[in-house]
Amino acid sequence: MARIAGVDLPRDKRGEVAITYVYGIGRQAARKIFERARVDKDKRVKEWTEDEVARMRAIIERDYKVEGDLRREVSMNIKQLMDIGCYRGIRHRRGLPVRGQRTHTNARTRKGPRRGMMVKKKVVTATAAPARKAGA
Repeated sequence: MARIAGVDLPRDKRGEVAITYVYGIGRQAARKIFERARVDKDKRVKEWTEDEVARMRAIIERDYKVEGDLRREVSMNIKQLMDIGCYRGIRHRRGLPVRGQRTHTNARTRKGPRRGMMVKKKVVTATAAPARKAGA
């Protein structure tokens, strides 16, 4: 089993797809890594040699920020936005969409499940009906 950047890659997937399981590596970066490591991107992970794994691991460690470091950087950037109180930071703090989406309807992913309206029942008293006016 190939282990790169602390992630166990799925053995039966093509290399180009399998390496995207590492946080911070997408399809484009995967293609560049395979090209620079001189490894066939269509080769399955279980067919990789130790030398190929070592070359890819070295390229990723040297040139890419992945997994824990990248997650830490992203969370620090968001924290900085919230600290300075800019519009995007306020949206993060309130748990609302950050990139201009509408919130009147939709936005349920960011806002969470609907909180139902508090419905109050009318209080019915057992008093007598009001008296009628005389002469009416």
